[in-house]
Order: sequence, then C-alpha cells, then structure tokens
Amino acid sequence: MELVTRRRLVGAALLSGGALGAAALGLQLLREKAPPVAGLRVLSAAQHRTMALVALTHIPPGGPFGWSAADVDVAGLFDQFLADQPASDQRDAGVALDLVDLGPLMFERRWTTFTALTPDQRLAHWQAWSVAPQATRREIWQSLARFTGMAVYDQPGAWPHIGYRGPSLARRTGPEQGP
Repeated sequence: MELVTRRRLVGAALLSGGALGAAALGLQLLREKAPPVAGLRVLSAAQHRTMALVALTHIPPGGPFGWSAADVDVAGLFDQFLADQPASDQRDAGVALDLVDLGPLMFERRWTTFTALTPDQRLAHWQAWSVAPQATRREIWQSLARFTGMAVYDQPGAWPHIGYRGPSLARRTGPEQGP
C-alpha cells in the first residue's frame, strides 16, 4: 500500500499553492496603494513611500539641527543612487524596503504595515530594527540609516545647521590655489 499516491501529492501541491496565493493576495490588500511618483527609475511607488517614511522617522523634523529629512527628497536620491548600481543591488534594496514595510506583520505579528503606523509607532518599530536579533534586520537598518544621514547632511542647506563651512576647496580664493 502506497502512503503517498500521485493524487494525494497533486492535491497537496494544489492546496499549498492556493494557500501561498491567498497569503500573497492578503499581503497586497494589506498594503495601501501608494500614489504614483514621476521619474522613478528603480523603486516602485510603494518602495519610494517606504523609504521616504524611513528617512522622516530616522531624521524627523524638529530635531536638534533644525534640518531634517523633510527638507530633502531622500527617497528620490535613493532611487537615483540605485539607478547606477548592479541589478542585484537594486533588487536587494527593493526587497529590503518591502521587508521594512511588512516588518510589523512579519516580526511583531501586527496586522499592519510600516507605512500605516503612526509616527510614534514607526519610530519604535524602526528603533527595534537597530537592535533586532536577526542580522538581516540590523543590516537593513544600518544601510538605510547611513544613506539617510548622508543624503540629508550632504545638502548645502544643512551645512550651517551642523557647523560645516562647506568643502575646503570651495573656500579657497585666488587662481594660484586651484586644484
């Protein structure tokens, strides 16, 4: 007597495929549709929205420097940066942003997404990623936090707020001191 018949195997495969499809549909319905963003080269509109909220959560308005992610299109800069990277890096960045958005569901068992959280909930969730037990979550936090910091504080408008006088070559005067 066979324990696994062809019929049972096909039935189990169909059931598994149906469950996987239902889960994928449920995740898509859970995520609110992001408004379209003109000019994106790599990120989807949903990934752009997630990156924008990560940046605002990481460097919020009203901080000590008087300059924040609200003053810079960090998500747009991230999309531009990714456009010049290998396809594998682009794919990894997209997956990372999708993981961040689905993080509350996956890691906190909450039926919501990062982009649907309140600002205080987003901050608590984002901070938890920095010390998460999973190395992947910590690495994603470090990568997105570093990019956000560079994008925000690399802008000339931020420099007076952080006491930076600008690149030293720009401060030089006279033709004899050229590069």
